[in-house]
Amino acid sequence: MENRKYDVLRLENQMCFPLYAASREVIKRYRPYLDALDLTYTQYVAMMALWERKSMSVKELGQRLFLDSGTLTPVLKSLEAKRCVRRFRCPEDERVLIVELTDEGERLKERAVSVPEKVAGCIKLEPDEARQLYTLLYKLLGNLK
Repeated sequence: MENRKYDVLRLENQMCFPLYAASREVIKRYRPYLDALDLTYTQYVAMMALWERKSMSVKELGQRLFLDSGTLTPVLKSLEAKRCVRRFRCPEDERVLIVELTDEGERLKERAVSVPEKVAGCIKLEPDEARQLYTLLYKLLGNLK
């Protein structure tokens, strides 16, 4: 009988690997559409959060996107340089940094509205499968908090 001790290290036995690979492949499908908007994927998801709420603390945005401040800060600096957002200290509490959508950022929303449908066309899942995957991924994220 062969030794099964190292089976736990087989790539095919890892849940993390298909999550990682699928994430990279899906984000790759976004690239041509986001290039046209001059956005990276991380900038795009930050903009989606701001299109919903218009303004929030950087801490809230980081929590919403599951990003730490070391990752989020350069993203916001870049979006600010593109005039999509502005950052400022909260008048009531100077320790809190607020990020707010600008008029330019709001206009970008109109150009981005077709992106989800275009990407969905590249991902060959039935609607029920997509809903199940969505539910399971958010369940996993909730369990990892």
